Amino acid sequence: MSTAEKNECETYRVIVLGKSGTEILLASNGDRFALPAVEIPRWQRVAEDLTAAVNTEWGEEVICLFEPDVSALTNATGIRYQAAEHCSATGKPKMPTQWVPFSVLAHDSLIGASDYLAIQQSIALCSGEGKESPSGPFARLGWFKELHEWVETVIEPLGFHLSGNVRQLNASPSFSLVRFETDGPALWFKAVGEPNLREFPITLTLTGLFPTYIPHVLAARPEWNGWLAPEVEGTSLNETQEITSWEAAAVALAKLQIESISAGVPLLESGAHDLGAAAISKLVNPFLGLMRQLMEQQTKATPRALSRKELAFLGEHMQNALRLLKMSDIPDSLGSLDFNPGNIIASKNGCKFLDWAEAYVGHPFFTFAYLLEHFRRAVVVDAKLEQHLTASYSAQWERLLPSAAIAESLTVAPLLAVFAYASGCGLCSKERLRDPENAGYLRALTRRMNREANEMRDWGSACLT
Repeated sequence: MSTAEKNECETYRVIVLGKSGTEILLASNGDRFALPAVEIPRWQRVAEDLTAAVNTEWGEEVICLFEPDVSALTNATGIRYQAAEHCSATGKPKMPTQWVPFSVLAHDSLIGASDYLAIQQSIALCSGEGKESPSGPFARLGWFKELHEWVETVIEPLGFHLSGNVRQLNASPSFSLVRFETDGPALWFKAVGEPNLREFPITLTLTGLFPTYIPHVLAARPEWNGWLAPEVEGTSLNETQEITSWEAAAVALAKLQIESISAGVPLLESGAHDLGAAAISKLVNPFLGLMRQLMEQQTKATPRALSRKELAFLGEHMQNALRLLKMSDIPDSLGSLDFNPGNIIASKNGCKFLDWAEAYVGHPFFTFAYLLEHFRRAVVVDAKLEQHLTASYSAQWERLLPSAAIAESLTVAPLLAVFAYASGCGLCSKERLRDPENAGYLRALTRRMNREANEMRDWGSACLT
């Protein structure tokens, strides 16, 4: 493997636990042991790539549980760990392995200096089969077997069965994403934990209210905050540049939002963010106060930090934009602060929208602004094509509202859409602000808002006049 390829990979040492949770799969290396290790691509789904690599290189089928945190000891080496449960032997390992009771191991039994600590922590966090884990339901041995049996009981009355082919795409103590193949449609199981717990009740509410646009839920598992749904047939919008698919998504979004106008109460009760005019207006001054602090804390010369005068100018234009939206009388409806093309499936039968963890009730055009921004990045920056996409979306709203009000609102929506995302997704929480990268990201978003405000400076003043 070349140096460039190695730089694009991460090394994981895998703590494969037996079903009792007391034995570890280890490779012999002289008079000491080594954990099975694999290299997987960076920036990909760890669970999916790691389970495939362990199967191919070590001849073992495993289910990922969680990543023990021993970063204090491994930052210099770049080595990471993954705790996993053993399912079955599938082939020949690249070097001999054996099951070793943890009770016979000591710090110097393993080659890696941090290996023993990682194993010790994994066993402490992992509960035995049938027992609850304080870390979350998916840190427990046997959870996947239980899930497999539950899925089978759900689909058996529907006339199909699991085929045995499984892809685990996400793994943590409280989150899970697994794809099951059957002799009928493929199925997805998804479960969520903090800070996305709201996605569970929101998903159940949406699938009940808007089955045309939201994937059908076959069954829910409340104790896991999880649900089972058939795979949606079609093409993910991030895999196509076909303008017709993007226009179909814009039309379906508008129709869904119009249908949701009367559903504000149940959506808010299920956990959707409240980004109505009154709520979002109250967020402006606290946000700008925070950004004054973050701009003054910036140590880099470029990109330039915004001055207090510029932030005051931004605040004035944000309030102007909010007044313009209020004057338009466009009703609040369903939206998403994480409306990206990977969560939109287009087919000849219409569009389905996935992943509503960041659902909100507020101005609908914020969500279209996100779609338009992704369109520019994924397809092309072309004024005529953007106009076509906007016209497809606007045409649905023109059945309810004056076209002038729609056009004015679409002009100011990009500024407030960035603000809604920055203030509504938890980026401003104390916990997130401890991360310097997050603080830099907020500064970048605020610069983007400032550019949007400058572009609407004259236009907004004229409209208010």
